[in-house]
Amino acid sequence: MVRPQRSLKGRALRLLSQREHSRTELERKLARHLQEGEDLAAVLDDLQAKGFICEERVLASVLHLRAPRLGGARLRQELAAKGLDAARVREALAELAPSEPDRAQALWERRFGAAPTDAREWARQARFLAARGFAAEVVRRVVPPAPR
Repeated sequence: MVRPQRSLKGRALRLLSQREHSRTELERKLARHLQEGEDLAAVLDDLQAKGFICEERVLASVLHLRAPRLGGARLRQELAAKGLDAARVREALAELAPSEPDRAQALWERRFGAAPTDAREWARQARFLAARGFAAEVVRRVVPPAPR
């Protein structure tokens, strides 16, 4: 049985039903399905005008889902990859910045929960937090020093 080919709008709505997507993400994902005579920009303009594509919801969704496990640098990277407005991203991350030490502490406690026993273990724990985008100063405050 041959399935009928979905329209660009149908594909976009299917993607949007799974999670919030930015316009840039949808352009990237739908570009390979573009057929001759179809206007991707017009489809996305229509969806945006109807409120299906909303940058604010994408921003809020990413921050809600990812902020407990990621630091500011990693969040900035993920939001930039989604093509969100840099000024809005800066504002949102500035509001989130005061909670970064607490978020790093909670993540460290869930992952490790015990002070490092030596310098090698300290480096491993510090790398874990740094790889998740937490600032070096925050990492130094959260990971207890290893015994000498």
